Amino acid sequence: MDFKSEEIKKRSVTISGHRTSFSLEEGFWQEVKNLAKSEGLSLNQFVEKVDEARTSNLSSALRILVLNHLKKQLEDNNKNTVSATTLES
Repeated sequence: MDFKSEEIKKRSVTISGHRTSFSLEEGFWQEVKNLAKSEGLSLNQFVEKVDEARTSNLSSALRILVLNHLKKQLEDNNKNTVSATTLES
């Protein structure tokens, strides 16, 4: 395992005209960018949306959002696999 690529790095975005920084590992950062793109939002818009809804610090809120999104994807994939297996039986 290469944990060096998962070192925490400071990231900066502009929210409501103000620069703000938060710290995320590269894997989480890539998923945040993917989520923003999938919602048709710029990275700044997406992080601002999370910032407005969060109840914890921004870094934690982004990690939890990514974790929940990936868990949902995994659950959906498992449901599809079970459905396909059931249909084949």
